[in-house]
Amino acid sequence: MMSRPPILDPLEAYALWAPHYPARAHNPVMQAEERAMLALLPGSLSGYSVLDAGCGSGRYVLHALARGATRVTGVDASPAMLYRASEELANLPASATVELVQGDVTQLPMPNAWADLTLSGLVLGHLDDLESALAELRRVTRPGGQLLCSDVHPIGHALGWLRDFRSGGQRYAVRHITHLYSHWHAACAALGLEIEHVVEPMLDPSDIPEGARFDPVALEVPVAIVFQLRRTP
Repeated sequence: MMSRPPILDPLEAYALWAPHYPARAHNPVMQAEERAMLALLPGSLSGYSVLDAGCGSGRYVLHALARGATRVTGVDASPAMLYRASEELANLPASATVELVQGDVTQLPMPNAWADLTLSGLVLGHLDDLESALAELRRVTRPGGQLLCSDVHPIGHALGWLRDFRSGGQRYAVRHITHLYSHWHAACAALGLEIEHVVEPMLDPSDIPEGARFDPVALEVPVAIVFQLRRTP
């Protein structure tokens, strides 16, 4: 039986993970999550100011730029992940204004109502207080603007799944907090965020590498939860 890896604080974990963390969905759970997020993302972001809160290596910054966003800012608490994102974005054509800023999702270094669209992919599960984080995402989104947020599905925690990775030959996991649908519903109701869509994507068996070790139950349950929210005026 495989022993449980050390559970690290997100900043500590991503400092180790960042050098090998690609700016793309690099495992079946992320691929399922990304398909759901992109299906809800507007087809054209021309004229949009887009904030990627918890941008990591720049995965959704790149997607926003690919859809024509005029201005994109990525914010992340991890200096190592921001450096990784800067490497990924270094050779892009200067067709949009792109900025990477260090900051916490619960204290974003952005003015009120800055973003037409706010993205946060697989980030909020690292934070203890969901409502405080959503309040800050709401603050920086203009009235009537959209928020797209995803997380690992709560059922994964119940089944004992970990957000794990390898570094220096050692297996580690990132600390993750379970936020149930009821927590999202209560927080959104309190903050004036309208829940427009909730998607619970499943794994695509074709994404699973041949010979991969994984829990077969993962093919029978949702692996992520994705919320399309609207800031009410």
